[in-house]
Amino acid sequence: MRVRADRVAVGGPHGEVLPPTSLTVGEGELVFVHGQPGSGITAFGLALTGRMRPTTGVVTLDGGTDAGKLRAISAVVDAPGISEPDGALPLRVVAGEELALGGRPARKADIARWLADHDLGAQAGLRFGELAPAARTRFLTGLAAHRRGIRMLVLDRPDRHTSEVESWVKLAHEHAEEGLAVVVLTATTPPGALPSAPVLLGENGLGHESPGEHEGDRS
Repeated sequence: MRVRADRVAVGGPHGEVLPPTSLTVGEGELVFVHGQPGSGITAFGLALTGRMRPTTGVVTLDGGTDAGKLRAISAVVDAPGISEPDGALPLRVVAGEELALGGRPARKADIARWLADHDLGAQAGLRFGELAPAARTRFLTGLAAHRRGIRMLVLDRPDRHTSEVESWVKLAHEHAEEGLAVVVLTATTPPGALPSAPVLLGENGLGHESPGEHEGDRS
C-alpha cells in the first residue's frame, strides 16, 4: 500500500490555505511533516486521507484516486476542531465513541476491557482534558489504530500538547513497526529536533522519497 500526495494545495476564500506539498508513504514507514502554525498543516492531513479535496494536485492510493478508499484505510488523530475530543468528556465516553466509529464493539464491557488492556481502567471516569499529554496521544492513536481496515495513521501536531518529542516519536515508531503507514504533522518542534528530515509544507512542492521507495511498493 502506498499513498502519494503530488503537489497538493488547498485554497480558501481569502487566499492560499495550504501551499503545494508532496509526500509519499507506504506501510511500515514513518514520515514527519513540518509547517508553521496556521500554515494549513491540518488541511494537508485531511487532503492526504481523502477528507478534503485539494484545489490543485492529487492524492493517490496505489495509483488510484478514490477518496472513499483513502478515508476507509486512514485515520486523522486529534485534529483540532475535527477529531479532537471534547475535553469535558470522561475517557470511557471518548473510548466508546471511538470504538463505535471504528466498527468495533462498544458496549460497556467492551469499553472497560479496552481501557483495562491499555492500563487506563482506573481512569475511566477521568475527564479527557485532564489526561497527561503523552497519555492523550497514546490513547487516541491506539483507538485509531484499532479501527477496522486501518492502514495509515496521521497524527495531527502532538507537539502542541508537549515539548517531549520522544514521547510521540516513540509511539509513531511503534505503529510503523506494526506495519502501518504513519505520518506525523508538526508545527512547534524545530525540524532539526525530529529524528529524520521532515517534509516542509510548500517547499517548492517537492516530494519526500520514503525509505524503501526503490525497493518496490508493498502490497
